[in-house]
Amino acid sequence: MQTNFRPHPNSFKNTFCVFHEVLPEALQGLKVQFESKAGSRYYYTHEGMYRVSNHWGRLANSKWRLVAMEPETESKYKTGFAKWDCFYPDNATDKLYYLEMDYDKNTVTYQHKLNPLYNQKAVLRTSLETTKRIKQVRNLIQLTSWAKHFDCDDIDVLRSLIIEDLIDTNKTLEEIKKEVALKI
Repeated sequence: MQTNFRPHPNSFKNTFCVFHEVLPEALQGLKVQFESKAGSRYYYTHEGMYRVSNHWGRLANSKWRLVAMEPETESKYKTGFAKWDCFYPDNATDKLYYLEMDYDKNTVTYQHKLNPLYNQKAVLRTSLETTKRIKQVRNLIQLTSWAKHFDCDDIDVLRSLIIEDLIDTNKTLEEIKKEVALKI
């Protein structure tokens, strides 16, 4: 039987958290302790929070992302779990975020500087700066027209050179492209 565990209602304001998808069976024996107006359901335990929702990302004043299971579940509603120590402070002014590239999946995400996996190499940025860099990286991943200005046959090598500098430096995209053009 579940003992009632309720965190303070303001505990989640202005937080960043990465939830990991779990199967709905993980909720067996747990009671819904909060349901939002948007229909998300919350289950609190001593270890962390389960959230069942059909929307993830920016939520009111927080940034909560879901890492989906592989293969991804078919359900529109996803069940995510996060330990309490995975909720990090968020604000618009501090340099809290860094970019992380997954070349296998060809995706870029942002992570919080308090993430224990932070390599201390990637540049920390504000939320707005992070959003701008993510857009630049995604354009490099999705488009190819930018590559015609380079004398390089392997666009993947070119992409990784530019993306690594976008992640690890404060240079502008134009500065990085000029430097890479001279290297190849």
